[in-house]
Amino acid sequence: MNQIPIRELMTHEVLCLAPETSLDTVIQKMCENHRSCIVIVEGCLPVGIITERDMVNVLARPEMRLSASSLLASDVMASPPVCINEDASLYEALVITQARRIRHLPVVDQDDELVGLLSQGDIAGAHFHAIEQQREIIEQQIQERTSELVEANEELKALSLQDALMGIGNRRAMEVDIQFTHSNARRYHRPYCVALLDVDFFKKYNDHYGHQAGDEALKKLAKCAQKAIRTSDRLYRYGGEELLLLLPETRVEDAIAVVGRVLTALEAESIEHCESSFGHLTVSAGVSAVVRMEKNDGLQWESVVEEADQKLYQAKSEGRNQLCWQLAETPLES
Repeated sequence: MNQIPIRELMTHEVLCLAPETSLDTVIQKMCENHRSCIVIVEGCLPVGIITERDMVNVLARPEMRLSASSLLASDVMASPPVCINEDASLYEALVITQARRIRHLPVVDQDDELVGLLSQGDIAGAHFHAIEQQREIIEQQIQERTSELVEANEELKALSLQDALMGIGNRRAMEVDIQFTHSNARRYHRPYCVALLDVDFFKKYNDHYGHQAGDEALKKLAKCAQKAIRTSDRLYRYGGEELLLLLPETRVEDAIAVVGRVLTALEAESIEHCESSFGHLTVSAGVSAVVRMEKNDGLQWESVVEEADQKLYQAKSEGRNQLCWQLAETPLES
């Protein structure tokens, strides 16, 4: 799927309207053109999107129905829109639509200008086709080419978006999502935060209770974290007993509150850990916050994660079972 660029899947016929267009006109155009969404643009730049779901939510509210004739597209559009670059792959598009729970992706070029639209149906169809192609390769070569069979199976595993043990996003999907979030934050000058969480004294836990118990503890940690975070946040297994929490459109004070809920939720589980000074399983966390980026600054997402890792180390060194945070620096390119 990494070899399938979305420019081969997207439609070039995108219905676009200006932000000052009346809601009545938006509804009329969607009906006339049999479209499930409209992209709102200023010039060639997408600034919002209106879907059938948005229209239903608006018209379902009595107070909105009464004023519908006076509403503009800018009043009901989702903004900023979640856009994807035309050079991105099918896999990246699949990660973004599943992580953000959206059905339409405006496609932009290197200048952030609208060039097409990708629907969830386009992505699902291409994804199914890619998996079926890989399955056919496996079936054809199962009798005579053992080495190629192993390689094809590994490629099939790589299509997965989830970590098999913890049931949350895996490292590969995380890298796609955070790179996309970082680019979107730069494009629209929006904030986001990254948190790294690591189980305290986990080696001692495994040594004392056994690796099977360690696996069960990680599953409980993932469930606690998923219940404590918001629907807009995304949780990934970063490696071993370490989790990465991605918080788009989030300022540092809100990120601290979310991560604090995760630490509190795990403490409430009271998972016994007699080898820990706390007597139960705990986690330490480091948070890195991006307040605002400009188009030409030199900050990369890897640096944001590295700063979160440094704050995690600080939390460990200062006694564990706590979180530390800092704002990510944004060095300008020379």
